[in-house]
Amino acid sequence: MRSFLFVLSSTRVDGNSERLARLAARGLAPEITQTWLRLTDHPLEPFADTRHSTGYATPTHNAKLLCDATLAATDLVLMTPVYWYSLPWTLALYLDHWSAWMRDKELGFLKAMEGRALHAIVVDSDDDAAGSSLPVIDTLRRTADYMKMTWPGALVGHGNRPGDVEQDTTAIAAATTYFT
Repeated sequence: MRSFLFVLSSTRVDGNSERLARLAARGLAPEITQTWLRLTDHPLEPFADTRHSTGYATPTHNAKLLCDATLAATDLVLMTPVYWYSLPWTLALYLDHWSAWMRDKELGFLKAMEGRALHAIVVDSDDDAAGSSLPVIDTLRRTADYMKMTWPGALVGHGNRPGDVEQDTTAIAAATTYFT
């Protein structure tokens, strides 16, 4: 049975990427489990790269909650606005923690993620021709490749102010069939 984890990385509640994702999620069959986690509601500790020195401890607290939810999902949906042509700090930090989780032999994170789907729902404030979402999409596609996850592609919308994405008729139409 498929299980979707929607990871909200925006610091804005009900932002454009979340609105687009909620519209896309309506297309999922009712029997598919949906879990929605906002990264700002479950803050992670700053990440320190200790792989060549002390190694990493097993995740605890919010890191454990996010790790467990990630491992429980067959489909991971990363929702993100484009911030300065990149990922928001919340999503970058979450992915940094993957470095620790995939080195914890007991978790088996790297092997467990293999073959699962990594979806991206990305909203930028440029018009379609500007392509400011491309660096973000490339980062997430490369993450999927590295983790040997499937990459169904990104759903991209455009909007600046809250609710603007709802005026992007191309994105709205694509959202209705994104997960089918």
